[in-house]
Amino acid sequence: MDTPLKVALVGYGFVGKVFHAPLIQATPGLALHTVVSRDAEKVHADWPDVAVTPDADAVFSDARIDLVVIASPNGTHAPLAIAALAQGKHVVVDKPFTVTLQEAHEVIAAADAANRLVSVFQNRRWDADFLTVQRLIADGELGRVAEFHSHFDRFRPVVRDRWRERDEPGGGLWYDLGPHLLDQAVQLFGLPQAVNADIARLRDGAKAPDYFDVTLRYPGHRAILHASALVAGNGLRFAVHGTQGSYLKHGLDVQEDQLRAGVVPGTDGWGVDTRAGELVQEREGRLVAAVAHAEVGDYRRYYAGMRDAIQLGHPVPVTPQQALDVMRLIELGMRSSEARREIPLE
Repeated sequence: MDTPLKVALVGYGFVGKVFHAPLIQATPGLALHTVVSRDAEKVHADWPDVAVTPDADAVFSDARIDLVVIASPNGTHAPLAIAALAQGKHVVVDKPFTVTLQEAHEVIAAADAANRLVSVFQNRRWDADFLTVQRLIADGELGRVAEFHSHFDRFRPVVRDRWRERDEPGGGLWYDLGPHLLDQAVQLFGLPQAVNADIARLRDGAKAPDYFDVTLRYPGHRAILHASALVAGNGLRFAVHGTQGSYLKHGLDVQEDQLRAGVVPGTDGWGVDTRAGELVQEREGRLVAAVAHAEVGDYRRYYAGMRDAIQLGHPVPVTPQQALDVMRLIELGMRSSEARREIPLE
């Protein structure tokens, strides 16, 4: 525990630069050792003491590296993860875990063969508002949940020329934001009985899906997951309705904005929800709204969990089975949208 685990980060685009590198460096027991990137100047502007190389294979074979984090384009996740595992490295893959369910099985098989750990980075389990929803449901504050609405909307009317918005495997909002919303729903309620999805391209010139509205059917309730690139005026994040009340939350978790602004994770105000949600419950025959106590978010808890899994033998923070569950739902959602009907889980 006295010697930090040395971490190699593959990819220094938005996700690698804004999320992974700062969180790795801010997590006790981890040290960012090497970044795989063709732009050494960009990396050294942020981390002057970190090694930079364009050669992923050289990093995978470097005996000094304990953990490899893959934050490259989605289509490269599986081959890079398998190559790193084959060299005896523990691996974290940014969401989505892979592009297909079959690839996910192959990555997990490679981890088993190498006797190494593999996990997918589902940082939004540690959003302040999601932690608050989790607590309210677990404590019975809302009674039996009847409707769960989860929104992640943005206003980006102009299509950009970047891999996330191209018509290629792993592109589009369903692969970008769908894994977050699916993972959160499964964490709360387990796997659904069926999926009914509408995944579409709504912007002028859109090449990849930029909208989805997906209903997960459970025996006693429905979970509705929604994301769009053409929402300018609706800040809804969660609406959870139950037999004893509702929880309404507007505005996104602050950690992404903090990371974009260069705030060091763990400093004063980190993960503090600046727009606490509203809890509406019946009191003496009338509905009363009150500010819900908000939990504090902290994405570092994911990396602390990986550190403890490697060094202490604890379970990884997101298990391979949980990664498979989300990939299964991603593929079912695509099938449902193409068939224009609800598809049950087999």
